[in-house]
Amino acid sequence: MAAPLILTINPGTTTTRLGLFAAQGETVTPVREETLEHDETVMAGFPNIAAQLPFRAEAIAAWLARQPGPLRLVAVAGRGGMLTPVPAGVIAVNPDLVDLALHRPVHHHASNLGAPLALRLAEGAGCPAYVVDPVSVDELPPVARVSGCPDLPRFSFVHALNVRACGRQLAAELGKPFDSLNAVVAHLGAGISVAALRGGRIVDSTNRMESSPFSPERAGGLPPLSLIDLCYSGRFDREALKRRLYGQGGVFAYLGTKDMRRVEAMIDAGDGKAALVWEAMVYQIAKAIGAMAAVLDFRPDGIILTGGMAQSTRMTAVLSARSAALAPVTIYPGSHESAALAAGAARVLAGAEVARVWPVTPEVEPMPW
Repeated sequence: MAAPLILTINPGTTTTRLGLFAAQGETVTPVREETLEHDETVMAGFPNIAAQLPFRAEAIAAWLARQPGPLRLVAVAGRGGMLTPVPAGVIAVNPDLVDLALHRPVHHHASNLGAPLALRLAEGAGCPAYVVDPVSVDELPPVARVSGCPDLPRFSFVHALNVRACGRQLAAELGKPFDSLNAVVAHLGAGISVAALRGGRIVDSTNRMESSPFSPERAGGLPPLSLIDLCYSGRFDREALKRRLYGQGGVFAYLGTKDMRRVEAMIDAGDGKAALVWEAMVYQIAKAIGAMAAVLDFRPDGIILTGGMAQSTRMTAVLSARSAALAPVTIYPGSHESAALAAGAARVLAGAEVARVWPVTPEVEPMPW
């Protein structure tokens, strides 16, 4: 009989990242990982993200058919997408979750296809489908929710999957349980999340969509009065301004590129503007790391740098030098999301974790008003 495999699905704007992992108890081993590239003009032809579902499902099925030997899927784990607030952990995918992800998400993003694709592929294979640690994981205590304006409470929106996966890795290296780990994790990608893990829970973060340092394509936290004025300036309608902040903001707004390798090449060629924008982003990341260390009383077990930009030794050298006085700095470059998806499914299959059933409500303390 073929070895049991877990299929992972992580949809991006013009890509679908796939993985096959062998599962033995709670341990997963990568068998094959590949990113399917989708033509931008083809993807632009769909009226909305939900309409892409059949196209991507067929592409995944074709990819599976090309794999050598018989495949025995025991679970499919998809990227959680932009759901309503949920506790950390694994959630079983059902039709109600698919309906929310496709038609009523908090924000429209390709990752919302993770749950629908997982269920469609799992039904064909006769196995369960899960999502793991979606970005809407919300474990903030009441004190972290008070913003200063009762109409605008703070909420969590964070790269929870990679943040928690890297936290588990550091905890294992330190020889301590994950639920005893206190750490600052800086996920540095197209979007940036800097989070405080206390006892393995994400008790605060910069919120990757709003108050974060600016990133290659996102504006991050902005001066509120100036932003209000910009909203009423007549220069942008609602959707155009959102694009200006999310997708066309950050480094791209200043330099016309989202590729940080190109930015570093510009710096090496003597481009002073590129050098200033790069330094400003790193400056904001370092400030955010310090702020999250304050949440942990400046006694974290460690500081983690992860995500695509953590592959830059130029960036990690500067951030490590600025953060080393707070705690030892560990670098886990790149994304660990596929392995984290597979590991979440494996924990459920092994009986080490119980998957929640949708609908799921966050386990948060109520506010006193």
